[in-house]
Amino acid sequence: MESINNIELKDEIFERVGVDKELSEHLEKPSLTYWADVWRRFKEDKLAIFGLILLSIIILTILIGPTLSGHDYQLINASIKDQSPSAEHWFGTDDMGRDIFTRCCYGGRISIIIGLICTAVMFIIGSSLGAIAGLKGGWVDNLIMRIVEIVGNLPYLVIVVILTMVMGRSVFAIVLAMSITSWTGTTRMVRGQILQLREYDYIEAARALGADTKRIIMKHLLPNTLGIIMVSITMSVPGFIFGEAFLSFVGLGVRPPKTSWGALASAGQQKLLFYPHELFFPCLMIVLTVLAFHLVGDGLSDALDPKLRK
Repeated sequence: MESINNIELKDEIFERVGVDKELSEHLEKPSLTYWADVWRRFKEDKLAIFGLILLSIIILTILIGPTLSGHDYQLINASIKDQSPSAEHWFGTDDMGRDIFTRCCYGGRISIIIGLICTAVMFIIGSSLGAIAGLKGGWVDNLIMRIVEIVGNLPYLVIVVILTMVMGRSVFAIVLAMSITSWTGTTRMVRGQILQLREYDYIEAARALGADTKRIIMKHLLPNTLGIIMVSITMSVPGFIFGEAFLSFVGLGVRPPKTSWGALASAGQQKLLFYPHELFFPCLMIVLTVLAFHLVGDGLSDALDPKLRK
């Protein structure tokens, strides 16, 4: 009998059990890019999806609403003034007989445009300067922060009054006045985040591999600060809408015949006791828009946080 120790062991006499060569090369989970993973996580938030749907409905309404109602927002008809909501006039009419639904649609365009443009200016200037100040440090950081302190201490209402007197009560003047000091808070916030992130090993590795400042900011630093920035942005859009409403209330908003939600609310407030619908519907549009932005913002703040990526 041949000794076991003398038997030659060959691969052919063994059979692998439970191993499928084809399945071993199969990826159970597809590779996702950063933004694809952001969208996947955002979809899992039901409130965020509800906010996105609500915001889409509001934007669609203000875009096609005047066409559906068939009324001109400037058309004056004294014979139907101060009417309650009806099948003909869905939100009723104002003290000049103008259709409030149509005016809410046109006013919403101006209010949302002002909010979005001011927020975009705040985000672009604030995040760029904050990232440069935090990453560069030294005299660059000191210079940027001194500018932030000077601009941040400028009296907001005085700037608005001066610009509206010089440039007129136009949308451009309102946007310029509201955004000229709005970026300072974002700059401080982003700078604080960058000062913390720049000490991480992957930033040092990027520098060692020859990445320039722009690439480090765009590829590594800003994506890690987008979560907190999105919270600021979603709070800023409704904040700018309220700011425009305040300016319209004190007579510094858009000039008639143009209108906005703030101007409509200001006009409706004067007739609250007798015709409450003239105040209710502009305020309802403001509340729904603010709610939608907050829900979407909460969802985005979680979805954009790389630390929560699975």
